[in-house]
Order: sequence, then structure tokens, then C-alpha cells
Amino acid sequence: MDTHITKQPKGLKETKPILIIFFLFLFTIATVILAIGMGPVSVPAATTSKILLSKLPYLSNLVESGWTQLDENIIWGLRLPRVLLGLIVGASLSVTGVTLQALVRNHLADPFILGVSSGASATATLGMLFGTFSFLGTYSLSISAFLGAAFVIIVVYALSRVNGKINMTQLLLSGVAIGLIMESITKLITLSAPNALGLHNATFWMAGSLAGAKWEYLTLPLLAMIICMTILLINYRALNALLAGDEAAGALGFNVNILQTMLVLIASLLAGVTIAVSGSIGFVGLMVPHITRLLVGSDHKKVLPVSAFLGGILVVWTDVAARLIIAPEELPIGVLTAIIGGPFFIWLLKRNARK
Repeated sequence: MDTHITKQPKGLKETKPILIIFFLFLFTIATVILAIGMGPVSVPAATTSKILLSKLPYLSNLVESGWTQLDENIIWGLRLPRVLLGLIVGASLSVTGVTLQALVRNHLADPFILGVSSGASATATLGMLFGTFSFLGTYSLSISAFLGAAFVIIVVYALSRVNGKINMTQLLLSGVAIGLIMESITKLITLSAPNALGLHNATFWMAGSLAGAKWEYLTLPLLAMIICMTILLINYRALNALLAGDEAAGALGFNVNILQTMLVLIASLLAGVTIAVSGSIGFVGLMVPHITRLLVGSDHKKVLPVSAFLGGILVVWTDVAARLIIAPEELPIGVLTAIIGGPFFIWLLKRNARK
């Protein structure tokens, strides 16, 4: 555990994270209202608020209707599911980053950098274009992405261990190498696509996008997020201990093997389900946990919820930018996060090198 956490005054230690979480909760509500109204066809925030309130039980009769059916269709049918999906995707990617960083004990770990996103994309693309996993039913895309993510995490984790410890150089090189291999497999799959439409859809999906979000897309990612977040928060002390090393965590009474297996499964599930609904959105899992630790320290009891809020807000506003920059056309979110995240990663490397 970080020593500076224990040195903070008790009032600051307890109050500051609560205030930050409360502020982020309010900012998330404001983000939802504002982001829903923004797009090629804009809707005022006041109108957006009234439409949303009219959908709430016991409040529908209290709201005076003064909007058009078009406004309601845009807000409720198109943009609200998209914004909510953005919140879930951003939170899931951020928590995945926190999970991987606890697993490998390094703040440079990220689903994108370690090749996890590439693994999930490869198996998901295989399922999308060729129906390889269609026998899995309704959730075939999510399960196929989960399998690819789990495979890459296990391989990278195994390759990065030297004499029973995680080697940082091995970790980054293994992640890059496995990621490139999976990207090559993905390109081979897309080049063999049976039709041009499927190829176009798969290519746009792989770049990361929330376009086409529907209400039914929210259930599985939200359920996975709630379950994984609950498990991680229950085990936050074990995550803190793991940062000190496997031996230290074992000495404190934690079963390291079970803990590591749990983190692999959680990271794979979150990455797989998220990528299945949004494609590959890189660097969110790198940037957000790092910013979070600057705000609240390294205690996972605080890092996990704050990262979830920040990640959701970041993805929603990135999505707003993606649909406004070249409106009425859209940019893939993954393109924008890579433009922001690339320099951020370089800065982190330089910062770590100076330390």
C-alpha cells in the first residue's frame, strides 16, 4: 500500500474522496443532460430535462409537455441509450485498467497496451464475419470477445513472469508482441470477409464507436460492471496488499493464486463485454486510473469508484466530440482516445524514467 495514504490527516483522508465522488456524481448527471442534447440536431438542456422527467414514474403528469415528437424520439430513443452506454463502457474500461494494474503491479498496464483489446477484437471479429461462435446464442459476441481477452491476459501474464516476479520490460514487450499478433490475425480475418458490408461494419466497429446503441445493449454490460465492481470492492484490501508483491500479500493471509485468477477473469469479462458493444477504445484504462490516483491516492476502495465515474464521463464527452467534429459524419471514438492517450502514455514513460 502507498505510505502517503496513511500519512494524510484523518479528516482529509475520509472527507476528500467522499466530496470527489459526490461532485463526480453531480457532474455525471449534468453530463447526461448536456450530452444528450448535443449533436447534428441540438436539443436545449431544459427540453431534455423535461423529456427525461416525463419518463419517470409519478412525475409524468407534473411536467408540462412543450416539445415535439421528434425531440422525444431523438432524446429517448437515440441519444439516451448511447450516453448511458458510454458511461458504462467508460467505467468498465477504467475498472479493467485498475484491475490489470493491480494484477501486474504497474500503473502502465492497460487493456489496449497489453494486447487485451486486440485479443477480444480478433475473436469477436471472427464471430461477426463468419458466425464461428453463433452456437453460443444471443451473447455469442460478448462471450467470444471474453475468450479472446482471457487468452491474451493469460499469455501476457505468463510471459512477463521472470523468477516468479513480474518483469516490467517483459510485460510491455509481451503485450505489444501478442497485441500485434492478434491484430494481424484480425486483419487476416477481415481480408477473408465473405461480403463487403460485413467488412465495413467490422472495420468501423473495431475503431470504437457507440453508434447504433440500443436499450437492449445496456443490460449485459451493466450487469457485468455491477458484479465485477462489487467483487473488487469487497476485495479491495487484497488488491492493496497485492501492490506490495505476491510474497507480501501471501504473508498478510491472502491466497495469491486465487486472487490472481479472479483478477484475470474480471478483467477478461469486463474487456470482452465492453469491446463487444463498443469496439476497441484504447487508453481509457491507462489515463483514468492514473488521474484517479493523483486525486485520491492508491487505496482501491477509493480508486475503483472514482475511476468508474471519471471513465464514464471521459467516454461520453469523447463521443460527443466524435459526432460533432465532422458532423453529420462521425469519427470513431477509438481514434480520438488514441490521439489523447498516446502522448499521455509517453509522458507516463518519461515520468517513470525520471523516478
